[in-house]
Amino acid sequence: MTDSLPPVYGGEILHVHLDTGETEVEEIDPADARRFLGGNGFVAKQVAEHVPVEADPLDPGNVLAMAVGPMNATPFQSTSRGVLGFVSPMTNGFFDSTFGGTLPRAQKTTGFEVVVLHGRAEDLSYVLVDGDGAEVEPAGDLAGMETYGTCEAVREREGVGYDTHVLANGPAGENEVRYACLLHDSEIREGVAGRGGSGAVLGSKNVKAIAVQEGEFEPEPVGDLQSRSVQQMGRLMEDTEMLQEYGTAGLVNPIHEMGKLGQRNMQTEQARPGEAEAISGETLRSEYVTEDTTCANCAVKCGKHVSVEAEGVTGAKIPEFESLFGTATMQGVYDIERVIAANDRCDRLGMDTISWGVTVAFARECHEKGLLDEDASPHLTFGDADGLVELAGKTAHREGFGDDLAEGSFRLAASLADDATRYLYGTKGLEFAAHSARGLKGMSIGYATATRGGSHHDTRPTLQYDGHHDETTEGTPAFAARSQHFTALGDSLTQCRFVSEGGWGPRINDNYREAIELATGWDLSLEAVERVGERVYNLERLINVARGVADRESDTLPYRVQHEPIPDGPSEGMYCPPAELDTMLDEYYEYRGWNGNGHPTTETVERLDLEDVATALSE
Repeated sequence: MTDSLPPVYGGEILHVHLDTGETEVEEIDPADARRFLGGNGFVAKQVAEHVPVEADPLDPGNVLAMAVGPMNATPFQSTSRGVLGFVSPMTNGFFDSTFGGTLPRAQKTTGFEVVVLHGRAEDLSYVLVDGDGAEVEPAGDLAGMETYGTCEAVREREGVGYDTHVLANGPAGENEVRYACLLHDSEIREGVAGRGGSGAVLGSKNVKAIAVQEGEFEPEPVGDLQSRSVQQMGRLMEDTEMLQEYGTAGLVNPIHEMGKLGQRNMQTEQARPGEAEAISGETLRSEYVTEDTTCANCAVKCGKHVSVEAEGVTGAKIPEFESLFGTATMQGVYDIERVIAANDRCDRLGMDTISWGVTVAFARECHEKGLLDEDASPHLTFGDADGLVELAGKTAHREGFGDDLAEGSFRLAASLADDATRYLYGTKGLEFAAHSARGLKGMSIGYATATRGGSHHDTRPTLQYDGHHDETTEGTPAFAARSQHFTALGDSLTQCRFVSEGGWGPRINDNYREAIELATGWDLSLEAVERVGERVYNLERLINVARGVADRESDTLPYRVQHEPIPDGPSEGMYCPPAELDTMLDEYYEYRGWNGNGHPTTETVERLDLEDVATALSE
């Protein structure tokens, strides 16, 4: 261990008490920097230390922690990413949500590696952070304002334009829609902290936005990180050609060709001829894209802006692949212009397009199966494109049936007949992303054991599409666990997942070890680097165990994934039956050093140097 922090760390945690406006500064323990790196690891530790295990996610006892990592504002590519940590109103467990743009780089220059919001403001406010600390500013006049307008209003109020970097809540967050998200509108690209309900948590704290102005801290890598990063540029640009051209929407056609693109609430995973092409990246590029956009310090430019004159949509954020899944294929809707408009409404209202889309698709199947009365709501028929935009508004404002949709599919199912649970697509209270839990065996065990629930950013699908553990369970539990280490490490470094996988490698390898050494001066083994990811993931699991939301019973998959094979297409017959899942769980728990109920053992906690956290969570 080292007695001091490397010069890439600002070295401080800023605590903001919203009820009083008071702040306090905490020095980062150098040992914690070695244990958790930053980003994801830092916010998980803040949640473990400051959120009582009995606290409701929407009570003042929850925190919203925002962190950067040791690579922000260094030459390491694509690290202008921030990480939010909180207890999720969807899952009641730990959640981390990342976003890009310019704000994370600005936060790094303040010297505050972590900003932690505690309590609840008496009146609607925004929090302004700079190198001197934070102020809680009144924002009553911003009530009900959409995300882009909020970003603009705060920038104008502070008087320095885009030098004030804003992460904004929308009406959905103010109304505590459980999957409300936060949007960062920077000069070069939007960033969205999409999943888990960060907007609802911020709304419960009566906070409309977080704004950051740059400070004077400049991280200084110990070694020549610039040259090492340049060495990876050729591979990075070659391996991200599809993203440069189409963004993530470029995944629509190839994944559909595999027969693994969910349709109509996962009743099938194969569209009819021409449907996938109508919403594909190729179609978006040729007919609707107006410019490429990028986060700070990134050459990939995977972001795009789109315009649709007929919908009155100008310069909107392109629907990502996951959003096209949630708002198009899961709805049986292939009118791309209506889909673009629905996605733009979600962005402006501040709603996660995955959870919202999958919840609407679930409601549509329940309507189709007769579990929802005809008068429950209009627009609950598969294929209804016009209804998407209207349902988005009703959900964000909790109007009519939108109030039910705002609770997410799991809570909606609990209000219906028992048969409704058969049509859920998610786990631990969070709806799944687009990557097939039936067609990709790594996602089967990965989703089941994910800290966040239905997240594709715990276990990654990327290698599975290349033929690794897509249709076999052999070695898959260990693959899923190591993939989770990879994502926990990457989010602690706060590097973009696409750049990590494309430029530096989709598994933890010597490239990452060398980069961390050049940034910090630490002498690390490859095993020690992987242990960081393992430690952070186990920390998240310990939080969830203490909160009573992580055990063998919760490490499960939806009824449809376990009992209904894919009915047609190239992946016909694939699913994950209960016996198969049970066997994979046994292997996964053994690999991780967890007991038969999925709890980290005392030996594992000691091996990973987590005794202090485990003790704090048990008190």
